[in-house]
Amino acid sequence: MESNELKKKNIQTSREEIDYGSVNLRKVAVIGCGVWGRNIVRNFYNLNVLDTVCDIDEENLKKVTEQYPGVKVTKDFHEIINNKEITGVCVVTPSHTHYKMVKAMLEAGKNVYVEKPISTVAAEARDLSQLAHDKGLVLMVGHLLLYHPAVNRLKMLIEEGALGKIVYAQSDRLNVNYFKNDRSVMWDLAPHDVSMISYVTGKEPLHVISAVGCSSDQNEIMDITHIGIQFEDGVIGHISDSWITPRKHVQLLVRGTKATAILDDTVAENKLVIFDNFVKDNTQNIKLDYLEIEPLKLECQHFISCCATGKKARSDGDNGFMVTQILEEAEKIMLGDKVKKLDEVNFALSRTKK
Repeated sequence: MESNELKKKNIQTSREEIDYGSVNLRKVAVIGCGVWGRNIVRNFYNLNVLDTVCDIDEENLKKVTEQYPGVKVTKDFHEIINNKEITGVCVVTPSHTHYKMVKAMLEAGKNVYVEKPISTVAAEARDLSQLAHDKGLVLMVGHLLLYHPAVNRLKMLIEEGALGKIVYAQSDRLNVNYFKNDRSVMWDLAPHDVSMISYVTGKEPLHVISAVGCSSDQNEIMDITHIGIQFEDGVIGHISDSWITPRKHVQLLVRGTKATAILDDTVAENKLVIFDNFVKDNTQNIKLDYLEIEPLKLECQHFISCCATGKKARSDGDNGFMVTQILEEAEKIMLGDKVKKLDEVNFALSRTKK
């Protein structure tokens, strides 16, 4: 059982994103309402800020009209740009469109929340982050796990020294995906892993140690990748991502000099367990208050709060650039000599050719 003090900290960790004050917000638009976009549409609607949904697919827009009365729909994103009442825009379009779309919204004076990755090109990510800084606008990247209650509980434990000095982290994100699109499994899943390890340990990634990837279907889209990363203060991170694993496995391991934490996001209870490094079979389950709160809801609330207050987003443009920069480096290592045969911007076989 947790002490009352620990329970209080759990509650504060979750409520941080719920209490965004008596703010008159603010109209939000969502561009892209495919499989993941629908979840974002649902959350902003339930938070009473959704004004407009934009998508090029009429069937998607029809579903929005049927499910969310009063929400406007359009196939033309320029209507959002020209609507002065819309102050926040969420971009949930294919990765290769992010740069153009986000830049247009920022230049129009809109705060932007873009799904990860911010871009698959580090130079583009840097430009977008700088543009947001220059204009004094919020640019937030959908690094969802930074808003997960269990991840934040683990971060708190690390900051309290419960694990000792952190030396190693391993993140596995293995599943099946039958709908490969414009990006490899690395660009699809690894932004979660890199951002999460950096967030919970408080260490930024410095450089890639090793990177391998392949396609089990013998096409140009990598569906298995493994990356080794050197983080600050000697912390080593290993990341494995897969689209071909029949049994879902989503787990973060963080090793310290005193204890090791395992966060298993595939189980409903006891997601976070602490193991004493020096006592056999000694485990401590960390119970989480407010576990029922959807991380995506917390992320959407955080965006609303940032738009209302002007505060820096937890997963801001700089955070997005950091992740893109390290993954771009990993991809170049994976591709090896093939990189030389491709143009500077679209060097990756795992990207849609522009």
